[in-house]
Amino acid sequence: MASLVAYDDSDSETEADPARSGDAAGQISDASSMSRPSGMGFASSTVGVTKEGAQHTGNSPNEDPGMQRLPLARLWRSDPGSCPSQRLQWPSKEPDTTFPPSEPPRPSLWMSRAPVGHVPLAAACLKPLKPAWDVLRPSSHDQSTFESTAGNANSSQRKRGEDCVLPYIPKRLRQLQALNPETGGGKDGEPPGPPAGCAPAPLCVAPTVSEFIQPYLNSQYRETTVPKKVLFHLRGHRGPVNSIQWCPVFCKSHMLLSASMDKTFKVWNAVDSGHCLQTYSVHSEAVRAARWSPCGRRILSGGFDFALHLTDLETGTQVFSGRSDFRVTTLKFHPKDHNVFLCGGFSSEIKAWDMRTGKVVKGYKATIQQTLDILFLQEGSEFLSSTDASTRDSADRTIIAWDFRTAAKISNQIFHERYTCPSLALHPREPVFLAQTNGNYLALFSSVWPYRMSRRRRYEGHKVEGYAVGCECSPCGDLLVTGSADGRVLMFSFRTASRACTLQGHTQACLGTTYHPVLPSVLGTCSWGGDIKIWH
Repeated sequence: MASLVAYDDSDSETEADPARSGDAAGQISDASSMSRPSGMGFASSTVGVTKEGAQHTGNSPNEDPGMQRLPLARLWRSDPGSCPSQRLQWPSKEPDTTFPPSEPPRPSLWMSRAPVGHVPLAAACLKPLKPAWDVLRPSSHDQSTFESTAGNANSSQRKRGEDCVLPYIPKRLRQLQALNPETGGGKDGEPPGPPAGCAPAPLCVAPTVSEFIQPYLNSQYRETTVPKKVLFHLRGHRGPVNSIQWCPVFCKSHMLLSASMDKTFKVWNAVDSGHCLQTYSVHSEAVRAARWSPCGRRILSGGFDFALHLTDLETGTQVFSGRSDFRVTTLKFHPKDHNVFLCGGFSSEIKAWDMRTGKVVKGYKATIQQTLDILFLQEGSEFLSSTDASTRDSADRTIIAWDFRTAAKISNQIFHERYTCPSLALHPREPVFLAQTNGNYLALFSSVWPYRMSRRRRYEGHKVEGYAVGCECSPCGDLLVTGSADGRVLMFSFRTASRACTLQGHTQACLGTTYHPVLPSVLGTCSWGGDIKIWH
């Protein structure tokens, strides 16, 4: 009688359980150990399922009515915002291959996400289908999956992502997609560079001379005029651009070389189209210095990875590769012997390399910590080095004159003020050179011994503030140009030291400025923000 009384009291529960109808072999194991998810009302779920239970057959007499539990699938459906997985669905007599009309259509295999109940076609072909009895029998893994899904929606999203099949994207296409948001297409786009250590592709250069440069090749250089507008705005570097240089060969001077802290150096067509011709990723760290070879077919580069590379543009191979003992900050080819170059950086010594043997042939050592810039004088028999020595007892070592052949110091009593000089520039016609100082002015020196500094002419008005701001003279020698830490570009008259023009060039510090060797009034500037501008 006790069981009969319990049967009468649990009559409402029996009617609310349509899942217990059918064969006894389809029974689900006791789910009392499962915790009901928070937010699901048991009473509302029972009322919502009672009408459905009227369509099914009654309970089997062999079942124990005291062990009745609301099915897991019905509890899950009580939440209108949830979408149950196929594993928790009650299977029908025929396999259900369609989605309810309220759900969106089945997405394709190329979508990155899919609904919970969606199984991609490729995954269905690879995974064997489970029998109906295995679907009805919840395992311990299913119970833990259900608990984690009810407790955290993010875990279910991660599980949905695991079941999706993503298409394979080639590496070249991934690089293009990564560069598209920054380059924006158009004239600013450039071909992706190869990974570090891989040989870049050959540079495709038109055999004909640029139509803008051709009329100026056989004529004398005209007087440099002040540029007024931006011709090209070159974007493509992901880091500060340290330096830029036009190709020294006049018939190929439409090409511009740029070295950046993003571990690459690029070659641009900065006269005709403004496109990037090639990107070279031969360094594993920032490229601090890059120079054209005098023949215009190779590029010498050095960076913070202690590596030195001479890249042939026609074949894309490394003609010369060496490893320095320090991080490289400046490189200069010898003006007479083009197989020899000087290398300076975070070291007290400047080294001369011979690319034919791949070895260091000479060293120039001083009691300093870093070499900032190098400038050849007297057709290569002498050279100047700018250092970081600026303390009270070492102001005489800021600029040092060296004998190239003997490695002896000619003079170190050149610049006596307590400012470092991040860059040096030689005048094309007068026997003088310029020194950019951290005192926010350009100093003028004689390029012959005893290298006296001019007290009457000083070019000031810009800011250096510790940046490696460059300076240069125009090919005719009438104008001087310098960058500034506030992004401006300033031009001075060489004779009067008066300011000729000020350009609001960049939003960040302007590091490099260079005049075109053939075209008058064409100027290139680069900035710490990673952009390059061509002025005309």
